[in-house]
Amino acid sequence: MILKNGLVFTENAEFVPADVELAGEAIVKVAPAGTLDGEEVLDVSGRYVTPGFVDIHIHGSKGSDFCDAGAEHIETMCEYLGSVGVTSFCGTTMAFDEPILTNILTVAKPYIGKETGGAVAARREYGGPVHQQGQKRARRLKKYVMEPDTAMFDRLYELCGGAIKLVDMAPEVNGALPFIQHASKKCVVSIAHTCANYEEARAGFEAGATHVTHLFNAMPPFAHRDPGVVGAASDYARHVEMISDGVHLHPAVVRSVFRLFGDERVCLISDSMRAAGMPNGVYSLGGQTVYMTDGKATLEDGTIAGSATCLAECFRRAVSFGVKLESALKAATINPAKAVGLFETLGSVTVGKRADVLVLDKALQPEHIFIGGVKTK
Repeated sequence: MILKNGLVFTENAEFVPADVELAGEAIVKVAPAGTLDGEEVLDVSGRYVTPGFVDIHIHGSKGSDFCDAGAEHIETMCEYLGSVGVTSFCGTTMAFDEPILTNILTVAKPYIGKETGGAVAARREYGGPVHQQGQKRARRLKKYVMEPDTAMFDRLYELCGGAIKLVDMAPEVNGALPFIQHASKKCVVSIAHTCANYEEARAGFEAGATHVTHLFNAMPPFAHRDPGVVGAASDYARHVEMISDGVHLHPAVVRSVFRLFGDERVCLISDSMRAAGMPNGVYSLGGQTVYMTDGKATLEDGTIAGSATCLAECFRRAVSFGVKLESALKAATINPAKAVGLFETLGSVTVGKRADVLVLDKALQPEHIFIGGVKTK
C-alpha cells in the first residue's frame, strides 16, 4: 500500500510532503511526494500522515478494564483503541496484592506485542508494592497498600518476561529509594500518587526515577515557595505525563506544561477507565463505584476517578487549547514511545518500524487507520 501525497509527520516533529509505502507489517519507504507508485495507491493529498497514538497509561475502555483479567476484556480494549487511532497501549494495573497482579499478568502476557486486529498491548505496571499511603485517591485501595517490595516486583517482572515498562513509586515512603534504585535498572520508575515535597521528589530522581505520572494530579500543588514534585520534575524528570482532557487540568495549565517542559518531555496520556467510549452511567474502578457524566468520572464524593476520554481525543483537545499541532502530536506518539523504550519499533513514520499509521483529516479525525500494515478503517 502506498499513501501518496500526504503531509507526513517526521521524527523531527514537522510535516513534509511525502509518499509512504507499507508492506507486510512494516513501513518500507518514505520518499518525496509523488515519487512512489504501485498496485495499491491511496491518495491522501491534504491529509496528515502520522504515527498511531501511543497511550502509556490506560486502565480501561469500552466497558472493560485491564485488571478484569480476562482475554475478552483485553480484546475489547484493543478493538476500541485501534478504532480511534490508539495503535499501542500500556495496560495499567491498580494497587492489588501479588496473587491478583499475578493473575492479571498471566492473562495479559499472550497479548503483549500481539496483533489482534486492534491496538497492540504493551505493559505498564502500576501496582501493589508501590503506593503512597497519604493521598486519598480513587485507585488507593487501603487494604492493598504496602511498603515497597523488590522481591515481589522481581517475581512479577519475571512472570511477564520482562515486559513491565514502567512502575510507579511515591519517593517519600519508607523503603522507596532502595526500591527505585533496584527497579530503575529494569524499567522506568515514575513518581506518582505522592505527598512528596521538592527535596523528597529530588531524592527519588537521584535514586533513578525519570518519569512523573499525570503531572499535577495526585500530588501537592506547585507553589512559589514550595514547588513540590512539579518543581523537581522541571529540574530532573526526563518525561512527564499529562491528562489533557480538560477535566483533570485547566487548558491554561496544559499550555503552561508545554512551555515549562518543552515538547521533548511531555507525554499525553488518557488514564482512561472502563467508561471511555461508553454512555453516561455508573461504572467501576478497582472495585469502587464511579459515576460518569458527560466525560467526567467521579467517585460518590466527587473525587475524580480516572478519565473517560481516549488519548486521540486528549490530543485533539490539547490542540484546541492552543498547543501547537506538532507539539501535541509529538507528545502523543514519539515521546511516549521513547519514554517506555519502544521507540525502536513504533512511535514514528520511519522505515523499518511497525506500520502503525494514521491518515488524519483537517479536523484531526482519522480517515484511515493502519495497524501492523493492515487497514482497519
